[in-house]
Amino acid sequence: MGSGYVGLVTSACLADLGNAVLCIDIDERRVDRLRDGHLPIYEPGLEELVGRNRDRGRLSFSADVAFAVKSCEILFICVGTPSLPAGEVDMSYVHEAARSIGRYAEDYKIVVNKSTVPVGTGGEVGSIIAAEWPDADVDVVSNPEFLREGSAIDDFLHPDRVVIGASGVRARDAVIDLYRPLYERDVPMVLTDLQSAEMIKYASNAMLAAKISFINEIASLCEACDADVAAVARGMGLDDRIGPRNLGAGAGYGGSCFPKDVQGLAATARNKAVEAPVLQAIDRSNSIQRQRMVDKLRGLLGGFEGRTVCLLGLSFKPDTDDIREAPALELAETLLGEGAAVQAYDPAAMDLAAALLPALGCCGDPYGAAEGADALVLMTEWNEFRNLDWPRIRAGLAAPRLLDCRNLYDPREMAGLGFEYVSVGRPSPGPGQDPGRPAPVG
Repeated sequence: MGSGYVGLVTSACLADLGNAVLCIDIDERRVDRLRDGHLPIYEPGLEELVGRNRDRGRLSFSADVAFAVKSCEILFICVGTPSLPAGEVDMSYVHEAARSIGRYAEDYKIVVNKSTVPVGTGGEVGSIIAAEWPDADVDVVSNPEFLREGSAIDDFLHPDRVVIGASGVRARDAVIDLYRPLYERDVPMVLTDLQSAEMIKYASNAMLAAKISFINEIASLCEACDADVAAVARGMGLDDRIGPRNLGAGAGYGGSCFPKDVQGLAATARNKAVEAPVLQAIDRSNSIQRQRMVDKLRGLLGGFEGRTVCLLGLSFKPDTDDIREAPALELAETLLGEGAAVQAYDPAAMDLAAALLPALGCCGDPYGAAEGADALVLMTEWNEFRNLDWPRIRAGLAAPRLLDCRNLYDPREMAGLGFEYVSVGRPSPGPGQDPGRPAPVG
C-alpha cells in the first residue's frame, strides 16, 4: 500500500525474492505511469528491477484498493509519515490505510507496518481496523525498513538484519517466509515484539544522525585547534567500538529519514514525559552545522548581494534525486533571499529543485554552472564531481574560490591549483602554495 520510495523498492525486491506482489496507490495517474515503466523516483537499478519483475508477472500495479485488500494475504503499509510542525509524526496516511483494510477485508489478514511509525502504532493500527471491521481477524506486524537512498536495492537484498516484531507465531512465520532467500543465507532475523521493532528503527536512525552531528562538532573544534578532522575521524573509526561509518564531516544530514525520525523520537520522549536531552541536541546540532556552511561562504565572499554562486549538487546525498531537507536547498534559499544569483548543476535533482526554487539557474554541466561565478560550492559528493577539469573550472570562474562542504578534494592540491579553498574541519593552505605530499590520513 503506497508506491513511494519505500513502497516501490519493497514491492520490487519482494517480487525479486519470488513473491507475487501487487503494489497499489490511490493516485491513478501514477499507477498508469508505473504500468508503462515510468518510475516516480530515481534510484540506481530500480527501473530494471521493476521492469524485470513486471515482465515476469511477479509485480503488478493497481489503484483498486478494495480489490487489493480482498485478494492479498499480507498487506504492507508503505505510506508517508511526514513531520508535523512540532516534530510529531503525521499519521494520517497510515490511519487511512488501516481504515481501508478494515473496510474491505473479508478474511484473515496480516498487516505489516513498513512505514517508519512511532512506538505503539501497531496497536493503533489494529484498533482502527477493528473499528471498521468489528469481527476483525487480523495480526499486525512491524517490519521496519533500513534503506539508504542510492543503495536501497542492495540494502534490501543484502541487509545487516531483518527486524520482525509480532505478537503471534502465525504472522511472524508468514513474514519470515517472505524473506526465505535471505533467511537461508543466514541474514540475521531479529524476532521481537511490536513495540521493540518500532523502537529499533527510530533508535537506529537517531544513532546514525547523532554520529554525523558529533563528527561535525568535532570538525568545528578541529578548525579552532588547527587539527585535521579527516585524521581524527580515521583515528576514531579504527576503534571497533566506534567504527568508521558516518564519520565524514560535512554540511549536515538531510533527506526523508534522519530529520523527521530524530524529531519524531524526541516528540515521543516529550509525550511520554521522558527527559531526552541527547535526542533534542542532535537536531539542534545539525541546524547549527548547516548555518556554518552559510557562514563559511559568507566569509569567502564578504556578502551575498550581487554575487553569483555555483552550487554543485542539490540532492541531500549522491545517487538520489531526493531534495527533502537537503542542505543545498537551504543554502540556495539563503543566497537567493539575500540577493545572490545561483547557478546549479545536479545529475538527477535539478527538475525537482527548479520546481521548488524557480529563481534557481539550472545548468547542463558543472562547467556551465561555474561560468562567471564568484565562488563554487560543492554540496553533494556525486562521483562525477571527483575528477573535474579544474583548470577549466578555474578559467570559467570570476574568482577562484571553492567551498568544499563534503571534504571531497585535497586541500593542498586545490591550493596548488590556485584556489582559495575552504573545507570542513581541515586546514586550508593559501592559494598557490606548493601542494607537496598530502598527509596520510586515509
